[in-house]
Amino acid sequence: MSHSANLLPPGNLGLPLIGESWQFLTDPNFVKKREQKYGKIFKTHLLGRPTVVMMGAEANRLILSSHFDHFSWRDGWPATFKELLGNSLFLQEGLEHRRNRKLLMPAFHGPALNNYIQTMEDIMQRYFAQWEAKEYLSWYDQLKQMTFEVASILLLGSEPGEMTQKLSDEFAKLSKGLLAVPLSFPWTTYGKAIKARNIILSHVQKVIEERQKNPKNDALGLLVQSQDEEGNHLSPEEIQVQAFLMLFAGHETTTSMLSSFCLALAQHPQILKRAREEQNSLEIADGLTLEALRNMPYLEQIFKEVERLYPAVAGGFRGVVKPFIFNGYHVPANWQVLYRSEGAHRDPNIYTNVEEFDPDRFSPERAENKKVEYSLVGFGGGPRSCLGMAFAQMEMKIFACYLLRNYAWEISPEQDLTLDPIPTLHPRSGLKVRFNRYN
Repeated sequence: MSHSANLLPPGNLGLPLIGESWQFLTDPNFVKKREQKYGKIFKTHLLGRPTVVMMGAEANRLILSSHFDHFSWRDGWPATFKELLGNSLFLQEGLEHRRNRKLLMPAFHGPALNNYIQTMEDIMQRYFAQWEAKEYLSWYDQLKQMTFEVASILLLGSEPGEMTQKLSDEFAKLSKGLLAVPLSFPWTTYGKAIKARNIILSHVQKVIEERQKNPKNDALGLLVQSQDEEGNHLSPEEIQVQAFLMLFAGHETTTSMLSSFCLALAQHPQILKRAREEQNSLEIADGLTLEALRNMPYLEQIFKEVERLYPAVAGGFRGVVKPFIFNGYHVPANWQVLYRSEGAHRDPNIYTNVEEFDPDRFSPERAENKKVEYSLVGFGGGPRSCLGMAFAQMEMKIFACYLLRNYAWEISPEQDLTLDPIPTLHPRSGLKVRFNRYN
């Protein structure tokens, strides 16, 4: 890459002040249309700032890894994210981020994961029984309740019941506010999101105070006790905001991926059949273990294909703190960049038949994602890849194991299965299904 160029990428900054934000938020093909017109890099104006959209695996590598120091996470997200999610790991940078990520790590890896399996199984089996009794349900909302219960019980030590349901409802209001017009009046979407944030934070604070008096072996208990080599602990305020983020991140994206998984298998009966056959061949009699979950190669391929074709989050914003050149174009400091997963995930130079749901593309023989680095980035990549990835993958596999072995589901006709991307990818009609025991 030459640093002599001073040519801005092609594109259109749109209207004064608002740019092309409205089109970006309402047109699911916004990026695709402009990519066809301008190519893999183009300029626009989104959410209050001039923006360069960069597409493809090489763009992912530059933003997530090789030019990591050219970007700011905190400056890359709208003010609504900062106000609603607080100064959590999501927006921290530099030494502060590295220190806190290290302190949070034990709650999401190694022995902690093993301790979570039984609780996940118990919660999921209870939901499966409820769904079987209902027979007809709107599955997306139910999956969101289930994943929130998993997150709140394992990460905060909550008990299932009325408070968990209330917190789940409050998080739904908060999610709707992330990309809303930031008007804080009580009747606005954003005002309701602010109120929801305050309710959740108040609850989290009470739980932290209780946990400091009576430590438990859940993620919050690990956070309260966690310390680095120099004996530094997270402050109560830091624990509050990190626990809040864990609850948010611990269920929103997992719900999206599980609903896409269920939708895709219902639409591809041969893939569903193979997935069932793999489960039935494993002969797991004494409950699931981490080792057993690692020994499900076809299920692993299916989830990678869900990640490729239906990423829960479409990409990520970063603030540009140092200018750089990409594809011969100059990207100035104080702008922002947006990388889009689909730029690599649907690149025909990397993946064959990109619109086809084909888990075999991830088989050892084909391994299409190994051709080019950063060609599969549903969980991010580089130094700031998703901290909870192992937690989420384990949760999804446990769900899939019980679903595939014991239950059948059919998509109800006459519903809109269009996938809306905000706040995370989800079927517009909520994925209405008929659910019953598999014979």
